[in-house]
Amino acid sequence: MAVFDNREKAFEIKFALDEELRFRATARRNKLIGLWAAGKLGMGEPEAADYARSVVFADLTRVGGRDISAKLAADLADAGVPVTDDEIQTAMRDFMTRAELEIRTEA
Repeated sequence: MAVFDNREKAFEIKFALDEELRFRATARRNKLIGLWAAGKLGMGEPEAADYARSVVFADLTRVGGRDISAKLAADLADAGVPVTDDEIQTAMRDFMTRAELEIRTEA
């Protein structure tokens, strides 16, 4: 019975670690996509960092990638920057891949 208890605890630990890594990767992705959008908006370095931080916080208040893409689309449209939803979604996927790789190499 102890073997099964140990196995269950190991699965729980792995699940918790995977969730932490997913959270960190998502936050990193949001920062990267925020910097990408800030570049398209023509922001300088300090403004870009603040904007990227606002994108990260936007996801913390309302969970879900669609909220982030909607925010980016609205901000870019308000500034007159032509960007399609497909471009935003592709950038988000690419940045998620990059973020996951960075987080795994740091761990």
